[in-house]
Amino acid sequence: MKRRLAEIILEKSFQYRDDPPFTLASGKTSNYYFNCKSTTLDPEGMYLIGNILFNMLHDADVTAAGGLTLGADPIANALSLVSYQKNKPIKSFVVRKDVKSHGTKSPIEGNVMPGERVVIIDDVITTGGSTITAIEMAKEAGLIVDRVIALIDRQEGGMENIKKYVDRIDAVLTRSEIMDLYTQHREPAT
Repeated sequence: MKRRLAEIILEKSFQYRDDPPFTLASGKTSNYYFNCKSTTLDPEGMYLIGNILFNMLHDADVTAAGGLTLGADPIANALSLVSYQKNKPIKSFVVRKDVKSHGTKSPIEGNVMPGERVVIIDDVITTGGSTITAIEMAKEAGLIVDRVIALIDRQEGGMENIKKYVDRIDAVLTRSEIMDLYTQHREPAT
């Protein structure tokens, strides 16, 4: 499943170019870019992500998963659906980037209550900034953050930054794994 997910990410979500480089959310520039929404919103991608994350959480005592909208939303929803199908429901929730000035004015949307153990999800981790924001907002809402799971770790220091806020962090795939697959696809067959 992980290999097939990596292939879908390479096909639908990965871009590489030398000039001009991509500007990332962190402000850094890079020759490669992951736009994971093309994968996380794809039916097969969602199926694979939901199953992989469910398997990664087999030992976790968590009741919900979510993260900063929009990147985390389809990942948490895929996990929630698969977990229900496997009779171990894990709810999904959304962490708003900006709290609305009307309604409940809650930074967290979903059926979660203070005291619940949760996993914070992110699609891509570079510096860890958006994941840390989600962790802080979840904790402010009274949620207990058990761990973080990222779809892709760009291996640029984000995991280390996040470890200052939570003890456990895992990635489904790393930049190195995707780049290895990218190189394999570009090499001519012999």
